[in-house]
Amino acid sequence: MKKIKVMIVDDSALARQTLLNILSLDPEIKVIATAADPLFAARKIAKEKPDVITLDLEMPRMNGLTFLKKLMSYQPIPVVIISSLTTKGAEASIQALEYGAIEVITKPRVATREFFEESRIQICDAVKAAAAAKIKIVTSVANVNIMLPKLSADSVISLPQIPVSIKETTDKLIIIGASTGGTSAIQGFLERMPPDCPGIVIVQHMPELFTRSFADRLNAICSITVKEGVHGDIITPGKAIIAPGNKHLMIRKTGARYCVEINEGPLVNRHRPSVDVLFRSAAKFAGPNAVGIIMTGMGDDGAKGLLEMKQSGAYTIAQDEASCVVFGMPKVAISLGASNIVLPLDKIAGHVCQLLMR
Repeated sequence: MKKIKVMIVDDSALARQTLLNILSLDPEIKVIATAADPLFAARKIAKEKPDVITLDLEMPRMNGLTFLKKLMSYQPIPVVIISSLTTKGAEASIQALEYGAIEVITKPRVATREFFEESRIQICDAVKAAAAAKIKIVTSVANVNIMLPKLSADSVISLPQIPVSIKETTDKLIIIGASTGGTSAIQGFLERMPPDCPGIVIVQHMPELFTRSFADRLNAICSITVKEGVHGDIITPGKAIIAPGNKHLMIRKTGARYCVEINEGPLVNRHRPSVDVLFRSAAKFAGPNAVGIIMTGMGDDGAKGLLEMKQSGAYTIAQDEASCVVFGMPKVAISLGASNIVLPLDKIAGHVCQLLMR
């Protein structure tokens, strides 16, 4: 089996060693080099081109954003941003995604064994997603020897014992799940939505703080309101709510209105927030009043949840392979028969608008 060749670029010796330890534990990954700053990295890239680069943003001599922009202009290589958990770092990381970075995750803290294990899962999965995005080969994300148990949405929200019949109303919801490549996909979708569109609820796999910067960025450029969700938020037309990083988000019915519930449960499909958790809540409380959309992403989070939405009467859409950065989550959903239709990204918003007008 050909291993994914990774270069670590970070000015902190401790961070380089921690990442080296984490990545070396995965049998599908090989760290071929480390560099203390982008100039050292450029010299090493010239000798042996890595499949993936992990990149810090705040470094001496040349910051990570400048390096990323130059790299994508002259010698594109998949990049995973590993940034400190700060508001400034979050804003720079959103800009890095616009420059072409594949994923953004936070630097691991090693205060507890549980946090280290979760960080290890997220970092290894991010590297594999980046490699798949570049070479268009879906790499297995699971390794039973080194990974924590892969929990399902059952660990956060249960299915009703008896299927609940939900009356279809004119109050509709749009429910979206995405991962690798999802930031640009979600932006493209939301930019096409009119100010009076139904309420939208989104799970995008991102760390805490980063989702707030992402929501603020979208709110500034879209005609609808976009915000990071807080517990009890009412879902209203013309507003999109994005799940906060490191927390699950579910929808609930309160009287005649829908609201969101924030939950700090365990990782589901190795993610928090999880698309499956959101989709199951939509199946449980919205049924035929929801439109479910699964977009680009590594792995299978959301596939089973989309099937549950379809079985509850929701209309479901999967993004097609050609427009996906990584055709993982939609591919699994399609194979399960979870989607009513498969569409390229630039056709999804128009189709949803036509559907809801009918």
